[in-house]
Amino acid sequence: MKGFFFKGFDPEDEAKPPFDKLLELFMQLLTYTNGDASEALQWLNELDRNYELTRPEYGIGDFIDDLKSKGYLDENNETGQIKITPKTEQGIRKSSLDEIFGKLKKTKKGDHNTRKPGLGDEISPDTRPFQFGDLLEQIDFTESIRNAQINHGVESFMMNEDDLQIRETDFKSQTSTVLMIDISHSMILYGEDRITPAKKVAMALSELITTKYPKDTLDIVVFGNDAWPVEIKDLPYLEVGPYHTNTVAGLELAMDILRRRRNPNKQIFVITDGKPTCLKVGKRYYKNSFGLDRKITSRCLNLAAQCKKLKIPITTFMIASDPYLQRFVNEFTETNNGKAFFASLDHLGSFIFRDFESGKRKTVY
Repeated sequence: MKGFFFKGFDPEDEAKPPFDKLLELFMQLLTYTNGDASEALQWLNELDRNYELTRPEYGIGDFIDDLKSKGYLDENNETGQIKITPKTEQGIRKSSLDEIFGKLKKTKKGDHNTRKPGLGDEISPDTRPFQFGDLLEQIDFTESIRNAQINHGVESFMMNEDDLQIRETDFKSQTSTVLMIDISHSMILYGEDRITPAKKVAMALSELITTKYPKDTLDIVVFGNDAWPVEIKDLPYLEVGPYHTNTVAGLELAMDILRRRRNPNKQIFVITDGKPTCLKVGKRYYKNSFGLDRKITSRCLNLAAQCKKLKIPITTFMIASDPYLQRFVNEFTETNNGKAFFASLDHLGSFIFRDFESGKRKTVY
């Protein structure tokens, strides 16, 4: 006998068109299938069969046709192979951003605005007299004409340099960010899928930076036995390899990238399970997967200290709950004077936030 499933009524959910509701689920599935559209659609069909996601008037076939017509899927007419488009790749990142940061309370912390006036893109209500070197687009013509009328009268209207007023703009600082992602085998070890939440955090951060701070620079580095850069569009397709965790190589590459950036504000984000197990010594790989190796961790801590001297804070998103790994991340973060987020696999939207600069500890929802 078929039972009944009860859930809370959500007016917004009922108001959504069938396509939008299926699209949200499809975006989630693409994260788990590493961007494989065919596998994601197979999962979607299986879920529909078990949980009746669709209705007779709109089925999975209709959804697939809409995905193609709206530019989410691209089909090869000769082979019949389908793949996701750049529009879908951005949609996955936006979906991750909404999932992870959607519940965070609004705050002014983390914004790039400063209280210093200067060349920027935020118009200030303050004005000042014209000075040599000011640009033409900075002139507030309304105030300047008003000054000219007051100083010279309306009948004999004229304007000189003393009448000109400059509209201040608030300076907005630019930041160069390197996002490091651990793709070692330990990210799927012991039956725990850690790479999927790692990719979600990475896509959320990349979407946040590229949309909210378009003038900032963002570079993405993945690290296993070695480290190498990848593009933002490659994030949905990232897979774990048969690698150890060479955190040192990732940090060295990140520091090298930031060294070439001209922005004075620089930072590194690290998404990892927190266990460095590999170090390259010359042409040889020094490896130790059995616990934390002091030779490897010492090198990590040295690089954290170097970043602190260079004023490069490191923010670690740790997706693991092992107490001894958390202790290492704490030591690593304190050495750099950075920050750490300890994220469980089940509740990625809630992080235990440790700010070593202020010494406060709180949970961010």
